[in-house]
Amino acid sequence: MKRLTADYVIVGAGTAGCVLASRLSEEPNVRVILIEAGERDRHPFIHVPAGFVRLLDHPTVTWRYHTEASVETGGREIMFPRGRGLGGSSAINGLLYVRPFAEDIDSWEAAGASGWNFANCLPYYSRSETWTEGRSAQRGTDGPIQVSRVKNPPEICASVVAAAQQAGLDFLDDPNSTTRGPSIWYYQQTREGRRRSSAARAYLRPAMARPNLTVLTGLQVSKLEMTGTQVTGVSATTGAGNPLDIRAKREVIISAGVIGTPKLLELSGIGDRDVLDNAGIQTRVASPGVGSNLQDHYVVRLGFRVRGAGTANERSHGLALAREMMRYVVSGTGVLTYSAAIVGAFAQTRFAERPDVQYVIAPGSFAAGRIGVLEAEPGISCGVWQMRPESRGHVHIRSNDVAASPTIAPSYLSHELDRNTMVEGLKIGRKIFAQPEIARYIVEETVPGRAATSDEALLQYVRDNGSTVYHAVGTCRMGDDEMSVVDSELRVRGMTGLRIVDASVMPSITSTNTNATVLMLAERAAQIIRSPREAGLTKQRSKETV
Repeated sequence: MKRLTADYVIVGAGTAGCVLASRLSEEPNVRVILIEAGERDRHPFIHVPAGFVRLLDHPTVTWRYHTEASVETGGREIMFPRGRGLGGSSAINGLLYVRPFAEDIDSWEAAGASGWNFANCLPYYSRSETWTEGRSAQRGTDGPIQVSRVKNPPEICASVVAAAQQAGLDFLDDPNSTTRGPSIWYYQQTREGRRRSSAARAYLRPAMARPNLTVLTGLQVSKLEMTGTQVTGVSATTGAGNPLDIRAKREVIISAGVIGTPKLLELSGIGDRDVLDNAGIQTRVASPGVGSNLQDHYVVRLGFRVRGAGTANERSHGLALAREMMRYVVSGTGVLTYSAAIVGAFAQTRFAERPDVQYVIAPGSFAAGRIGVLEAEPGISCGVWQMRPESRGHVHIRSNDVAASPTIAPSYLSHELDRNTMVEGLKIGRKIFAQPEIARYIVEETVPGRAATSDEALLQYVRDNGSTVYHAVGTCRMGDDEMSVVDSELRVRGMTGLRIVDASVMPSITSTNTNATVLMLAERAAQIIRSPREAGLTKQRSKETV
C-alpha cells in the first residue's frame, strides 16, 4: 500500500478546504496534502456565471444528493446540490455574495462558541475578498475572492427597486457594509471579469505552484485512521481502486461539507451509538451530535409574466442565445454573466423584530417556478426564504458502504413559525410587485397564481414547490455542551489531531447566503491553527486548560 505523509491532511477541496490549503501552505516549512473526491474544475459551465443552472444535478461535478421525502414538502424528494470537485459548492453556486447580520455571528458565541462574535470575525470577511467597487471600512481590498456589482442590469430591475421603495423598503447601496433593516439592493457577485471567482480559482490555483502543497483529486477517503483517540491519518482509494494510506504529522482537518463531514465521522466510528449500531459500525468515540442540527434555507418563488420589458427568458433561446454567447466571448457582458439573482431584499414579517425573509429577484422565470429551464415568454421571478428557520433535521449514514448516499432529512417546514413566515413572505412579495413602478409591466402572476388567495392555499404551494437554496449548515456544530461536536478551536471533542472546518460547524444558520461566511470561517480557522493568540482565542484556550 502506498503511503504519503504531510503535516496537515485536509479532506475535501470545497470552499473551506481550498482556503485552508492556501493559507497553511504559506509557511514553506509546512507540508500540506489536500484530498478531493471529485476532479479538477475543468467543466466550462463552472466558469461561466450563468452556467450554474446546468450544474445543479450534474453527474460529475455534484454528488447528486436528494432529501428524504417528507409530508411537509408534499411527499417529494428534493434535489440537494453539493459541489464535487475543486472548489466544491463555490464552483456551482449562484455567485451571490451576502454577509450575515452581526446578530447571526454573535448568537454563536451566546450559544457556547466562545470568541465567535461578529467583531472578531469581521476582519476575516475582509481578508477573504477584494471588493472591486471602491474602498470601505468594512470591505476587503486585497483578498483572493473578487466581489463586484452586477454591471448594466436590465431596466426592469430598476423598476423592481423603485417598487420596493414604494412598498416601504429602504434602498441600500452596499448591503455588505451597512446596518441592514427592511431594504432593497442589488446583489454582488463572486466574479472576476467574465469568470466565476470560486475558492479553487482564487485560493487554490495560485497556491498549487508551491512545492509544499500536494493536491490529490479522484480520491475517496473511506475512514480516519486512529490510535485510540489520536487521529493519525486517513485511508483512501483511487478511482482505479488502489488503496492509499495518508498520514498526518500534526492534524487531519475534515472539510468535506455539511453532508460529507458527518458521513466520514460516522464511517470512522465517531457519532451517535444508535446510528453506528444500525450501520454495523463499532463506536470508537461516542458523539451524539454528529449529523444532527441540520439547517437550511427553503425557497419558493413568485413568477410573473411581463410585457414591455426585456428579460433573460427571451435572450436564452435560439438565435438570441447564440448572440448572447458571442457577446460574452467578445466583451464578457450580457445574460451569461447573470448570477442566480440581480436584486435582493430583506423584509420583516409580523413574527419577527428584525428582517426575517430574504428575496432573490431575477429578470427571468422558470417553468413551474422551480429553478432549471427558463420559460420562453418574458417573465420575472421573486424567490423568498425564511432567514432563520426553526426546523432542524439530520444527516446519517445508512450502512458502512462508503459509496452509499446518507439519509438527508432537513425537516423543512416542520416548525409552525417556518410555515407562517413563508406564507407572510409570499404576501410581502406580492405587495412589492403590486406597486405602480413594476405593476405596469405585469401581465399576470403565473405562480402560485391569483387563485391562491388563502393562507392555506399559499402554504400548500410552499409545500409542493419549495426547494433548497443550497445553504445547509450545522451537522457538526461548534459549542461547549455534550451535543456539540467541536470546540471553539474547531477541535473534535474527545479526539486529538482532528479538526473540522466547513459549514457543518456553524451552530446556527446565518440569515443570508452562507458562502461568504464559510470563507470567513476558514480564514479564521487557518489563523487559529497557525496562531490562536492572533485569532483572539488566547483567553478561551487558557480557560479550557483550567
